[in-house]
Amino acid sequence: MTFDDIYQRFSSASATVPGKKVKFDFGDAGKIFLDGAAGAVSQEDAAADTTISIKLEDFVAMAEGKLDPTAAFMQGKLKVLGDMGVAMQLQSVMAKLRQ
Repeated sequence: MTFDDIYQRFSSASATVPGKKVKFDFGDAGKIFLDGAAGAVSQEDAAADTTISIKLEDFVAMAEGKLDPTAAFMQGKLKVLGDMGVAMQLQSVMAKLRQ
């Protein structure tokens, strides 16, 4: 799964957290911005309620169910900046990626 694949899946599933803005920061691979207020998915680097920083390969492993999100967080592979409550709501977003 590539960055473009992930972006396409987020876009086609309208995978957002209602009323919240979430940014996935994959470093050099790019960023995906989920604007739950507007119901939009983009690649802009905008201010977010929660920013998830993770390497693309770790995100892919998580999306495929090979890496547990809690383990990734505890190992420092996944970093959360901002509202942790919003991050907890991302389980439904991740489920949409697996479809």
